Amino acid sequence: MKKSKTLGDLKKTDYKSLSIQQELAKNLRARLQSGASTFDGLLGYENTVIPDVERALLSGHSINLLGLRGQAKTRLARQLTQLLDEWVPVVEGSEINDDPLAPISNVAKGLIAEKGDDTPIVWLHRDNRFFEKLATPDVSVADLIGDVDPIKAANLKLSYADERVIHFGMIPRAHRCIFVLNELPDLQARIQVALFSILQEKEIQIRGFKLRLPIETQFVFTANPEDYTNRGSIVTPLKDRIGSQILTHYPHNLATAKAITRQETHTNKVVQEAIHVPELARDILEQIGFEARKSEYVDAKSGVSARMSITAFENLMSAAERRMLLSSEQNTCIRMSDFLGIIPAINGKVELVYEGEQEGAEQISFHLINQAVKTLFPSYFPEIKKLEKQDEEGPYDQLLGWFYSDNELFLEDSLPDNIYHDTLKGVPNLKELVTIHQADCLTEDQFFMMEFLLWGLEANKKLNKYRTMEGFQFKDGLGNLLAGL
Repeated sequence: MKKSKTLGDLKKTDYKSLSIQQELAKNLRARLQSGASTFDGLLGYENTVIPDVERALLSGHSINLLGLRGQAKTRLARQLTQLLDEWVPVVEGSEINDDPLAPISNVAKGLIAEKGDDTPIVWLHRDNRFFEKLATPDVSVADLIGDVDPIKAANLKLSYADERVIHFGMIPRAHRCIFVLNELPDLQARIQVALFSILQEKEIQIRGFKLRLPIETQFVFTANPEDYTNRGSIVTPLKDRIGSQILTHYPHNLATAKAITRQETHTNKVVQEAIHVPELARDILEQIGFEARKSEYVDAKSGVSARMSITAFENLMSAAERRMLLSSEQNTCIRMSDFLGIIPAINGKVELVYEGEQEGAEQISFHLINQAVKTLFPSYFPEIKKLEKQDEEGPYDQLLGWFYSDNELFLEDSLPDNIYHDTLKGVPNLKELVTIHQADCLTEDQFFMMEFLLWGLEANKKLNKYRTMEGFQFKDGLGNLLAGL
């Protein structure tokens, strides 16, 4: 069919005119029947969001993706182009992608009436059938729908009453295309009213012109629930005309969150090979996001984007790389102290409530890291609260006894690996605890696990951890307090 250059050539093929909704449904049915995946890379949505989207497309609905930031709403919408036919014919010279067999604009209809089967056609690739607009308060009807063009009227010597003086906006130009309008509640109410005329009545109104244009556009809107109260809302008539409203969500578990971060992070391959990342470090990184989403210091309505874990992981790798470069080492392993390097990534991704602002963004970020350690600690070592109820000696007593005897441990951030290892091995019973309770621990993970144990004891208030300009100091806080009295 793509060899067809004129309307006459096209008529000789088996091409059939379809609306974009029919086209999407046709290709979706073929994918579902063949067992091929509909959307790629949208991890965690396999049994929730994706089936809802598939049902909406089969129904021919416009879609509103409702969810907090960082939930892959726009990414999902952009992948809809893969459900379009690879090429579709368009009347050459048409501003609004007129179908040669079903033109809707007067320009295309006039051209076909004049040239008949000799009407030239061009072919439009599916990648060029995607339009996207971020709704902001300054978006106008002219941007989305169109306006009268006085320059065109003057050049063509046309009256303003002539339909040809209209300059079409983004939506008419998205005829037979996917049109994504992000952050819909930010759009002014009067603009939203203009949208539902298109959705319901298939007509556009521009400065007195009332054109009956049966525009076939697959609308996908995105909205954040926070915006309903903070910046605006979706007007009821428009909301009523959107076919399906689909709720998106954050990952439900660590495994999915880790898979998303692995998929989305962009780290130099040489750096990846030089830096060993313990699986526990990945768990802690993702747990920070889970802790932030339920923290009393973080605004739950704003959400915590999945991008936080992605940028935090990149910062974590950079912290280890910087340390490796300073010590002139060829390879290294992630350390707990490297997590300080992710604080800038956390600061920019969480919205704090008043109490959080009072504490300070950096303090809250550090608190979230500690909370993640505390949550994961019982999965790797005996839970401290349960042991406190027993009269017998606990597994940590010997280790804590060393700190209670006025001993302390200082771990400088930039220590070379050999000194870092020797420093941790110098703490009695620390390595033994890891060996006993994490017998399957990889050799290269042992020192990270030893440091994690110390952080876990501090998170459970058995040790005190102090941050200095150079590194972390672990000591018995109570003993030092009594000594100073």
